[in-house]
Amino acid sequence: MPPRFATLPNRRAIIDRRILADQLAVVEATDPTALRQAGSAILKDALDAGRAEIERRFAEHPTRGLETAAAQGFLVDQLLRLLWDFTLRRLYPNSNPTAAERMTLVAVGGYGRGEMAPHSDVDLGFLTPIRRTAWCEQVIETMLYALWDMGLKVGHSSRSLDEMAKMAKSDVTVRTALLEARYVWGDTALYDEAARRFKAEVQTDTRGFVAQKLAERDVRHKKMGDSRYVVEPNVKEGKGGLRDLHTLFWIGKDAYGVQRAAELVGKGVLTRQEYRRFNRAENFLWAVRCHLHLIAGRAEERLTFDVQREIAERMRYSDRPGKSAVERFMHFYFLQAKTVGDLTGVFLAHLDETLAARGRRFGLPAIRRSPRKLKGFVLDRGRLALPTDHFLQDDPVRLIELFALADAHGLEVHPQAMRLAARDAKLVDEYRDDPRANTLFLDVLTSPREPEQVLRWMNEAGVLGRFVPDFGRVVAQMQFDMYHHYTVDEHTIRAVGLLAEIESGRLAEDHPLATVLFEQIVSRRALYVAVLLHDIAKGRGGDHSVLGAEVAERLCPRFGLTPAETETVAWLVRWHLLASATAFKRDLSDFKTILDFAAIVASPQRLMMLLVLTVVDIRAVGPGVWNGWKRQLLTDLYESAEEVLRLGHKQRGRGERVLAKQQRLHAALGWAERDFARLVKRLPEAYWVAEPIDVLERNARMMAAAGETQLSIDAQPDAERGATLVSIYAADHPGIFYRIAGAIHAAGGNIIDARIHTTRDGMALDNFLVQDPLGRPFDDEAQLGRLKTTIADALANRARLTERLQGKPLPRPRADAFSIEPAVLIDNKASNRFTVIEVNARDRPALLFDLAQALFQSKVTIHSAHVATYGERAVDTFYVTDLLGDKIDSTSRLKAVERRLLDAAAGSDVVAQAA
Repeated sequence: MPPRFATLPNRRAIIDRRILADQLAVVEATDPTALRQAGSAILKDALDAGRAEIERRFAEHPTRGLETAAAQGFLVDQLLRLLWDFTLRRLYPNSNPTAAERMTLVAVGGYGRGEMAPHSDVDLGFLTPIRRTAWCEQVIETMLYALWDMGLKVGHSSRSLDEMAKMAKSDVTVRTALLEARYVWGDTALYDEAARRFKAEVQTDTRGFVAQKLAERDVRHKKMGDSRYVVEPNVKEGKGGLRDLHTLFWIGKDAYGVQRAAELVGKGVLTRQEYRRFNRAENFLWAVRCHLHLIAGRAEERLTFDVQREIAERMRYSDRPGKSAVERFMHFYFLQAKTVGDLTGVFLAHLDETLAARGRRFGLPAIRRSPRKLKGFVLDRGRLALPTDHFLQDDPVRLIELFALADAHGLEVHPQAMRLAARDAKLVDEYRDDPRANTLFLDVLTSPREPEQVLRWMNEAGVLGRFVPDFGRVVAQMQFDMYHHYTVDEHTIRAVGLLAEIESGRLAEDHPLATVLFEQIVSRRALYVAVLLHDIAKGRGGDHSVLGAEVAERLCPRFGLTPAETETVAWLVRWHLLASATAFKRDLSDFKTILDFAAIVASPQRLMMLLVLTVVDIRAVGPGVWNGWKRQLLTDLYESAEEVLRLGHKQRGRGERVLAKQQRLHAALGWAERDFARLVKRLPEAYWVAEPIDVLERNARMMAAAGETQLSIDAQPDAERGATLVSIYAADHPGIFYRIAGAIHAAGGNIIDARIHTTRDGMALDNFLVQDPLGRPFDDEAQLGRLKTTIADALANRARLTERLQGKPLPRPRADAFSIEPAVLIDNKASNRFTVIEVNARDRPALLFDLAQALFQSKVTIHSAHVATYGERAVDTFYVTDLLGDKIDSTSRLKAVERRLLDAAAGSDVVAQAA
């Protein structure tokens, strides 16, 4: 019996094999099939009762992951033994088996370790001395049918000893499964012979096996996001998850011959303290995995937002000031994932030393055997190492110098040095104000090489969080939303890496403006420090931008920055969300927007730095968040603000800008003077200000082609903006905007920007930027055709939009996990001509349609709409006037509009049915 089974309390309450054996012994049936089914029914009841008992115990002690996993394995063990005896005694008795009819049953894979989640597969191996006889086939088939009758998901193989050895040598997956093989029942001598042959014939190339398992691990990490700080981690397969611990166990078993992880202490691979960390991480991850299976009712390994809150409650986490229960639970999860990463490095370092005499290090060249001194540090086979175990203790500034030298010389830090740095990290506490230590740290942060990698090493060792305690507070801190893909510390380190890539020119194609601007930035180190500190105050309660600026004012002098640089960093941290909020939630064609933004920025240098900081902040949120549309908006904002800051009061007036656009459009169209003058006469001045030159040209050609037609729809993918420009030219009538918005959503589109115009002769000319649900342009001909048809049907009253929209699924099904209280902000100061209304609500397909319909019912004219989504949260901004074209000043009317919008945002049924 595995040690974990032996330590289970009151095992017979889970399953009592003697009682069940007596029941099976008296089962009567007329034929083998009926007998098997009757026996299976008894075992199925025992399985259900055992699972219920295990679940009851787990509910009482929801953090006992390893005990629960072992209990599941024990339950299956006993059932298999009963089934084996029942099959051989009652169904296919064989009192005198031949040598060929000897057989043994082994547990392999996770079940072989004696660890099973509630809905894990049961992985079995049937072993025979030589090719299976007909009797063996009958026994195996009957047992499998019985297991399926019991509702178990079984993975199985049946092999002779020769087949086992041959398959294990040629297939690393088979070798790994058999490495964990454990005797369950049957012929013990045959099992012993199989174990002997596996060790003698298969376990002959430890180095090759280790290399294959590490390569396998790297592929798995890449597939799962290549970070242990993904906010919806895969508990089993993700980086820092159970599979990483299993990989260590497999390698340890193959290389050191251990049967349990605890034996690695005796081999000198792990210290007792490290093994305790290993055991705590494994226990916690198993607890989370078991909760996941029980909540989902199936084998589910991804810790998605919709279950994180429930698991936090089950594991009895509670809210604390500034941190919810679910955020505390996930914080602890990421700390355990970090532990797994730390132990992996320690383990592989020891293994590397053990196998060093047999050849080179895994995947890295051996530079030289004799160490070369490097400011007291040494090179150990190409890696930066320590000459003695107390080297860091002798001068704790070396904790920073270790990483500065690794960066300066492009060296990897030896895992044993990382181990000692983690052990001694607390010593740096007394040297936070040391000028030399801070200079070295600033060298790492602002390195022109790869600061991201070295900062990550510092973070993994715990040195970064100790040296900058404010950073330590956000280590492993997740943000419970669907927008941020990583923990705060991982997001920050990625942002620093992106900044270095932009400076080097490696991202010039993606970020041409930021790359050009970086060359003009005077204080690059202020920008690097601002990126490091921009989210430093998250999780403290209050505005993290304001609190972060206070942290920056305190930390920057310590880092060695000048007063001017400190002021710049504090300003950048305070306003690091300003550019994105302005670009994505305001109308950039409204000149007041640009003036207000430029008044806060006040300096061309700050404008450049803010633009670059904004780019890396958005890019580091996660894959798919940055797109061409955001790049276009930020570029437009930068260029407009730069003109204001450069020219001040000398800038061109509104009339001059309109005239310049008209002249450029005339040249692009090549129309006769009279035809172009007729176009200019039809369109109001606001239209010329709002639309860029390429949209003006498309609209003009569409209007000319339409002639006297009452409806024309044009849809053209725009790669530069990362969206499809949908233009509608139609007879204007009340409610046209919300009908078009509903039609676009019904056709599967997401509106990210909309501009609404009316010609002087009563035609509507509306431009929408539309993306598919994945944030890409609509570019498939069938999609575009469906989009045009749906819009035409909606404008002709041929479609009931509300029913169609209600039937559409959520774009993000897990958004239900988040509770977002709708909010409506009305601002009459943001624009000189319009009332600006911003609505914050949980994102859903019909949201813009409902909001626009509510505004229509409030007798409000929409002039432009701007849509921004942040994961599960949508922010829709409308520039509106009353029906006479004036701002809405009446307090009572604004209150009524606010109430109607709040109801619409909440999805209330007060909004009338659309025709």
